[in-house]
Amino acid sequence: MARTRLRIGILSARELEIEVEDIGDIIETLEAARKDGTIVWIDDFRGHRHGIVADQVAFVEVHSEDDGAGIGFASGD
Repeated sequence: MARTRLRIGILSARELEIEVEDIGDIIETLEAARKDGTIVWIDDFRGHRHGIVADQVAFVEVHSEDDGAGIGFASGD
């Protein structure tokens, strides 16, 4: 399975960049957690865990090694 790089902007003007193997579940979890304001835990391909407070996410940008295209969503706040 190809790795996918996930970059997340935090409202504090910082970004996380995480390489993951399965992006589909992560996107769904982030969308649901954004509504609830909960913490999302993401495991990268090395096995490191990253906790993200969902209501602090400003944007999500997804780049796949397979196609080079990006997708994302931004807060409407």
